[in-house]
This record gives sequence, C-alpha cells and structure tokens, in this order.
Amino acid sequence: MVHNTPLLRRLRHNEYQRLGMLGTRVGGPTGYYLGRSLVHPRFQQIVESLHPSYERLMAMEPISGSAPKDRVNGIYLFSEGDQHLYVGRAKDITNRYDWHCIPASDYNRASFAFKLAREATGNPQPSYQKGDKSRAGLMLDPDFIAAFKEAKARIRRMSFRYVSEPNPTRQALLEAYVCIVLQTPYNDFNTH
Repeated sequence: MVHNTPLLRRLRHNEYQRLGMLGTRVGGPTGYYLGRSLVHPRFQQIVESLHPSYERLMAMEPISGSAPKDRVNGIYLFSEGDQHLYVGRAKDITNRYDWHCIPASDYNRASFAFKLAREATGNPQPSYQKGDKSRAGLMLDPDFIAAFKEAKARIRRMSFRYVSEPNPTRQALLEAYVCIVLQTPYNDFNTH
C-alpha cells in the first residue's frame, strides 16, 4: 500500500519526533509508543481538559419542566431516567432549552423534537428533496404535527443538565466528547 511504505513510516516517525510527540518505542519496529500520544500537544491539552467538565455536567442535579435560570454558554444533556438521549451546545442555554420544547417552536428550532417525531411516525431518515418527506412536507401531515407536539412535551418532562463552556472550540469538542462517552442515540455529526 502506498500509504504505508517504509519511507513514509520513517517520515511520519521523524515528524512526530520533531514535534516531541513520541515516547518510548516498545516491541521493535512494528511496536507502539508508551508515554506520549500521537496527538498534537495543543489538541491533547484541550482533550485532557474535557473530562472535568463532563464530570461537572453529570454531577449537576437535573432540572425538569422549566428553563434554567442561568444564561450561560455551554453544552446540555437531555435524559429520561438513566438513559441519556441528546447532547447539544448553545450560546444561551436558557433560550436553547425553550426552543427545544415550548409549543410555539418550529421544526428549525426544535431539532431534537423533530427527530423524535420522525422516529414516532416511521420517518427516521431525513429527506433533502422537496415533497411529503421534507421537513416542510412533514409539517403538513396531521399525524406528524401531533407527534411533533408530543415530542416537545416529552422533552419538557426530560431531565436536563448543563455545564458552562464559553470557548466555542472547547464547547464543540466537549459536545462530541459527551456524546461519545454517553453514547447518546439522537446525536449524529452527519453533514447535510
């Protein structure tokens, strides 16, 4: 394979060594490194700082039924019982909570409710074509409208936790970190 020639492996090794990212090699030429990760130090520093924020999120006493009083930038988590369902991020957690679940929220603001309604009505896959299965098309279907309203009410009943993270880069990484750790079923990072 062109990607894994001895010359390219040596060049990658030299680059990692130059960046100070290698530890001690174990197991000969095909072994692995101990002591240092093969991650850029700046990225590693941010990643290592995410777990304490995750712990603060999980230690928070959940709220339910009303928006939080704190107007903070950060990430949030919706759960039902012990099942963690959805993680998001926002510049204003209070507004974002409301947008997810107040009756007046439309499908652009209540994205989690829209996913739940899609699932409830047997339309789990988004359609990016005009027609009955598009977002606008589904919002003309009385059964879908009822499921969407019920999904917003369901979200209002869910447990809600949040943690402040004003830095947008750390916030994005923290959202992904929490999604991966908790295996939240309604998060995806697909592009549209």
